[in-house]
Amino acid sequence: MKTLIALCAMAAALSGCALPPVQAWEKGHLARPDMLIQGDTLGTRFNEHIYASKEAASGGSGVGGGGCGCN
Repeated sequence: MKTLIALCAMAAALSGCALPPVQAWEKGHLARPDMLIQGDTLGTRFNEHIYASKEAASGGSGVGGGGCGCN
């Protein structure tokens, strides 16, 4: 039992994150607009407009309007 606990502790210690830091020339790939978590702002605004038009609710993102999509 002690051997199993020792092996598990050793495996946990050796499995740490050992990734090298991001180099300067690699940061351009991470700064692309499609790498954002929330996506692009134009697409987000478009999706919010579609949601507000279909649901006839503002959703806290702007003024309310009718369901016709003519806000």
